[in-house]
Amino acid sequence: MTQQKKKYTKWVACWGNATSITDRKECVYAKDITLRYPVRVVFSGSKMRFRFSNLTGTEDVTMTKAYVAKQNENYVAVPITFGGNASVVIKPGKEVESDEIAFDIKAGETVDVSMYFAGFTQMNAGTLITGPLSKGKYSYGDFASEKELPIDLTRNTNWFYFLNTIDVLTEEKNHALVCYGDSITAQSWPDWLAIRAWENGFHNVAIIRRAVSGTRILRQYDCITYQAYGLKGETRFPIEMNVAGASAVIIQHGINDIIHPVGVEVNPFRPWSDMPTCEDLERGTEEIYVKYARKLGLKVWSGTLLPILGWRTYNEMRDEMRNKFNDWLRTSDLFDGCVDFDIAVRDSSNPASFAPGFDSGDHLHPSETAYSAMADCVPEKLMK
Repeated sequence: MTQQKKKYTKWVACWGNATSITDRKECVYAKDITLRYPVRVVFSGSKMRFRFSNLTGTEDVTMTKAYVAKQNENYVAVPITFGGNASVVIKPGKEVESDEIAFDIKAGETVDVSMYFAGFTQMNAGTLITGPLSKGKYSYGDFASEKELPIDLTRNTNWFYFLNTIDVLTEEKNHALVCYGDSITAQSWPDWLAIRAWENGFHNVAIIRRAVSGTRILRQYDCITYQAYGLKGETRFPIEMNVAGASAVIIQHGINDIIHPVGVEVNPFRPWSDMPTCEDLERGTEEIYVKYARKLGLKVWSGTLLPILGWRTYNEMRDEMRNKFNDWLRTSDLFDGCVDFDIAVRDSSNPASFAPGFDSGDHLHPSETAYSAMADCVPEKLMK
């Protein structure tokens, strides 16, 4: 008896990242450079397509060529094309989508997505992300189609430039779960959630990360010192929710609105006028996030904010606001449910602080163990 052939009829995102303003350093250009990002694909499918973003760039970016290749002995680099062309110009503030590429992929296989930029390229559109599944490399020279990158010309990087989303033409049962937030989400818990889903047999869900360190719901910085803290929620969310096959979004955002303002006498870019009320955060979450997600037909889950006792701007007023906002995130009927990250990582005897072993050391970001615990507290119903 022959096995019935699977029907691939639905585009679903299998990997995704936000695109933001990169950290403004003295050098912001590259030339003659290869970028390579490995991605584990959780769905079987017959085609792939790729979105590249220059959302925060101020100049044209010319991608000379790009390839996708399975990590195996044969390592056949398949060209990614744009209207049949190998090269594409990404205009500032814009994103481009590739042609649909015939590419048979099996669930669990890892592919390399490699890009080569021959000319001077403004490296101003990218995001720093970390985690066990988030590793990149760059090489000086054109090695985009090669299996091995030269060790003497190659370094690791956690900056993900230009590559924004990868879609697979797959089965109708498959779907994407979006994790939206700031540095907490730009770090490891979405990767640990992806690992947990795979190891527990949930092979029909892809975890899509849309996170930028330092971002706030209500405001953004326009100075080069803090521009890497990204765009405000009103600007980010409609762009980042462009996720094929998405079923739900977990929103864990708002701590930077609370901890950033310190007054112009301390920092000219962080006035007290930026300090929101809890009602401001609630209203912003509803108007900017929940209403838009509902228009897309997504289920919306809130994610509570983590402890901040010991953080350099901690005070009781800020923590009271965090707790009040968390209470609303837990109880508001705007949401389909709440992922209570706060309870998962806080010290039961001192809820204002992380549990022992769960603090990375800065009293704001969790340890790797705590990130794993955050992933473990996501309800299974979101992955089914």
